[in-house]
Amino acid sequence: MKSFIINLYSKFKVPRIEKTLQNAVSLQEKTFDYLVKTAQNTKFGKDHNFDKIKSYEDFVAKVPVRNYEELKPYIMQAYEGKPNILWRGVPKYFAKTSGTTSGTKYIPISKDSASHFVRGAWESLILYGYYAKNFSFFDGKMIFLSGSPKLQKNPAGIPVGRLSGISQHMVPAFLQKNRLPSYETNCIE
Repeated sequence: MKSFIINLYSKFKVPRIEKTLQNAVSLQEKTFDYLVKTAQNTKFGKDHNFDKIKSYEDFVAKVPVRNYEELKPYIMQAYEGKPNILWRGVPKYFAKTSGTTSGTKYIPISKDSASHFVRGAWESLILYGYYAKNFSFFDGKMIFLSGSPKLQKNPAGIPVGRLSGISQHMVPAFLQKNRLPSYETNCIE
């Protein structure tokens, strides 16, 4: 039943996805404008005069490329639960990484960015089924390989975990019964 419904949905969705490919540059420009405008009232946006950024060249001139350590003061303020630091509001999650430099790193994941992760995965599945002319995999089991989905709360109460584990919390409800291994099995160290 799922495969039938998603197949019908793909006939509507895929042409819309393909249309974005035809307008990629203008879509990127709109996205750039949206990101700068939305972030202009954040601490980072104020510190870098986002209200005066009107072009990519302005952005390059006002926002230097930097490494994690140079961004860490902003990230740690967000980690402490302070709102509107790097993005509007407080992060929904923090992804914990063990990079090769600087030890443990915390990457803020906003509600907005989380929705883009889900949409990207969903559209990839739809495109695969559409071009393969086969949606039957939606009716069967799907293997989601990830780190543990167990999340801890930081002192500000924001869930923290591995990005792949966090992604387990974003799997749409209608696919939960299809996923392997089970949530409980994924929690085993």
